[in-house]
Amino acid sequence: MKKWFAILTSLALATSCAPSKEEQNNPSSLEVAAKHLTIPWQLNRAQNDLWISERTGGIILIGPNHKKTSYTLEFSSVLPDGGEGGFLGFLLDPKYEQNKKAYAYYTYKEQDKLINRIVVLTFTDGQWKENRILLDGIPGGLTHNGGRMEWGPDQKLYITTGDSGKEELAQDINSLAGKILRINADGTIPEDNPFYPSPVYTYGHRNPQGMTWDEKGEMYAAEHGSSHYDEVNKIKAGKNYGWPEIRGDERKQGMESPWMHSGNDTWAPSGIQYHDGAIYAALLRGEAVLKINTSSKKTSYVLNNQGRIRDILIVEKGMYILTNNTDGRGQPSNDDDRLLYMPLDK
Repeated sequence: MKKWFAILTSLALATSCAPSKEEQNNPSSLEVAAKHLTIPWQLNRAQNDLWISERTGGIILIGPNHKKTSYTLEFSSVLPDGGEGGFLGFLLDPKYEQNKKAYAYYTYKEQDKLINRIVVLTFTDGQWKENRILLDGIPGGLTHNGGRMEWGPDQKLYITTGDSGKEELAQDINSLAGKILRINADGTIPEDNPFYPSPVYTYGHRNPQGMTWDEKGEMYAAEHGSSHYDEVNKIKAGKNYGWPEIRGDERKQGMESPWMHSGNDTWAPSGIQYHDGAIYAALLRGEAVLKINTSSKKTSYVLNNQGRIRDILIVEKGMYILTNNTDGRGQPSNDDDRLLYMPLDK
């Protein structure tokens, strides 16, 4: 569905890549499509409907004329009551209109241990219901759960997982933490996976979230760095992306340095999407939507001053934007969290 960013060869260059204040933009045509959401996480579209997951367990439908309907998903296991885990990724099946299926990524607690799993959901009798477990045993933590799911151009399901706060797991091929995973829609493992029969596609990640693909099929992933040094990586099967051994411009044999990083700035990038020669990124700590031209690597803000941004979805003439100000780290207004709509220039 989407992707972004550019290569910097020095810390100075990395730091200077941030757009200036003069380049920041807040269009007067910005609309509020929904408000009073509760820690929204991933945004999907099915024809004229928008579906949103909420970290506390809700699924929100935004229909025509911005009509809002709330559903509560009953999970087969108990969600954690703190930290960054909970109901995270939510992804409609490519044939959703026919089969009413979706996929969920959530954190649950079992004997005081946090674990992430992927399940299949079905929308039946006016409710979302958990149908079956697709993949389980992904290490969870109070932080760094990853949680994004996207369909690749190869129709495979790609999943980001965090290191669960145990950074050594990112380099362990036998662990599902700190990875990008790739599976078939039925949960089986593609035979062309680099470590078959493992679902691991790439490793050495800290807390990757957004994923996207350009028109040539090039894959990009955004990743939260340590304090600073947030990354955008070009993703290649079987590669090691270095965490916790390298960051920023550091290099080490057998490891991939970032295609782009934030240097001393902090982006905390979440959802990303490629569109018309650029990658758009939802920034949490950066509190903006950042645009990166993939040819010139020029960056600019297309939106700011709306607080923390969790996800974006580009449609025919504009972009939907999810704020994430109620997650305990923002400064919510009386209307937060919100779904915004912004026209995009051609």
